[in-house]
Amino acid sequence: MENASTDADPIDPAPIEARLRVDVFVQPGEGSSLAADVRAGLAERPRRIPPKHFYDARGARLFDAICDTPEYYPTRTEQALLEAIVDDLLEEVDPTMLVELGSGAARKTRTLIEAMLRRGAATYVPIDVSEEMLRRSARTLLADYPTLRIHGLVADYDRHLGHMPDGGRHLIAFLGSTIGNFTHESGARFLGKIAESMGEGDRLLLGLDQVKDPAVLHAAYNDAEGLTAAFNKNVLRVMNAQLDADFPEDGFEHVAFYDAEKQQVEMHLEAMRPMEVRVAALELTLAFEEGERIHTEISRKFTRESAERLLADAGLALERWDLSEDGYFALATARGA
Repeated sequence: MENASTDADPIDPAPIEARLRVDVFVQPGEGSSLAADVRAGLAERPRRIPPKHFYDARGARLFDAICDTPEYYPTRTEQALLEAIVDDLLEEVDPTMLVELGSGAARKTRTLIEAMLRRGAATYVPIDVSEEMLRRSARTLLADYPTLRIHGLVADYDRHLGHMPDGGRHLIAFLGSTIGNFTHESGARFLGKIAESMGEGDRLLLGLDQVKDPAVLHAAYNDAEGLTAAFNKNVLRVMNAQLDADFPEDGFEHVAFYDAEKQQVEMHLEAMRPMEVRVAALELTLAFEEGERIHTEISRKFTRESAERLLADAGLALERWDLSEDGYFALATARGA
């Protein structure tokens, strides 16, 4: 379904309205896979549930708070790297349109937008499943940048890439090392869809967290404030609210560790006692033994070699490799192979 409506700013409505278009392809709650994922992932062993289900409104707030903790280096390290390279990057790529997959609050996007505006006109295409979040961040950006144009897509970027606006040269940003939540195989399939959507002048800008000291990784996913633990447990609240389940939050413990062989951080929820959990909406009863875990997330860490393999398997070729001074984070720029 498409709704090409516009928003207006209460102070200066005409300029905002003229510069904002929002196309809606996903309605609230439409296409949620929570029920299917719970039935398939929790009724079997080992139990698992995809990390996308962390992100209700509370989960999004928790993640924003995690990004500001002293232990969680990825957000600030990626931001500093982006600021250091952005003008040189845009000189090479010369995009006319910035597309951001999973735009959220568009925290890092300003660096790219400001650099594009310094070079002339710019159109920003945020893609996010939350219409409320997309519209709110769009209004803020348009108020701050009077010559910016925004064409937002309320969409699932895994299904609706074909609806990206045509014309010009696209810089497609997939930041935050979100690609680390995919296995190599699923990540290559997803990036392959991006590759298929790209024209000759288009480029992908991909954030990649790097392999590093396990102690640094452990701290990043086990912060002293317990925000990551609360974020991990938020999936229990989501299931309770949306599927009429009765998961006790105090019955599970946050577990996060680095698997050096697989080069990935894993997050789990571990049952602290034997229990039965009822998921009423699915007419499902789950029996947990003490110590049994629900696998909630992987966060793969990369080297340049593993990143190049991933891109190659997706039909992409590495064009630029920018690494932070401490070696913690990389930004890869790729073109269609």
